[in-house]
Amino acid sequence: MDKILDFIAGIGRTLLDMVRMAGQVTLFGLLAVSHLVRPPFYWRTFWGSLVEIGFFSLPVVALTALFSGGVIALQSYTGFAQYHAQSAIAGIVILAVTRELGPVLAGLMVAGRVGAAMSAEIGTMRVTNQIDALSTLSTNPVKYLVTPRLLAGTLALPFLVIVADILGVMGGFIVCVMKLNFVPQAYISATLSSFKMMDVTVGLAKAAIFGFLIALMGCYHGYHSRGGAEGVGAATTAAVVAASILLLTFDYLLTDVFFSQ
Repeated sequence: MDKILDFIAGIGRTLLDMVRMAGQVTLFGLLAVSHLVRPPFYWRTFWGSLVEIGFFSLPVVALTALFSGGVIALQSYTGFAQYHAQSAIAGIVILAVTRELGPVLAGLMVAGRVGAAMSAEIGTMRVTNQIDALSTLSTNPVKYLVTPRLLAGTLALPFLVIVADILGVMGGFIVCVMKLNFVPQAYISATLSSFKMMDVTVGLAKAAIFGFLIALMGCYHGYHSRGGAEGVGAATTAAVVAASILLLTFDYLLTDVFFSQ
């Protein structure tokens, strides 16, 4: 009986810790967002973060999207050929890329690359007392370190998703034309007829939310890291895991809101 009660108590403590963590992250995010409307705004930090998130993430996002579009085309062909429905492949590719794979894959790649880097950078500043030094110099550390990164992440990821959408569709086109012997004009015509601006708009809205969440997780875990190098490593891991889980959770919720009808 005692083991059962201990097990239930452990579940309760875990749930309470999760609720406490959610509250802390929410308050941290609201505090950072509130500094957007309170000057000064540190533009140099913002532009540096925008370049780091947007420009330097382009190669990994581009390659991921290109090959993902090709894989969708191959897998769709394998299934649709059984029902002589190969003409639907172009629509499937553009639908999957613009609605889901573009935002999700770009978000996961950025979470692994940028979320970890943010957490490590801010965590190192925390354990080496550089954040305390900012406070000593009358500089609000949240305003200086967190707010510009949140804005940069929110703005940069939609740009990456546009690139991912284009290259994902291109990957499907290349595979279908060069490997599966589709007629290029017919494939392009089918793609254009299946294109819906609503799908792209929702994908970009998802990307903005994903970018905010990735930056928030990276900044939060780095800002609250403790325990030297080991603590920075743990914070980096926690930032990537939390960002990935939140990204997939919000992806489902947003898809249910926009496309459940």
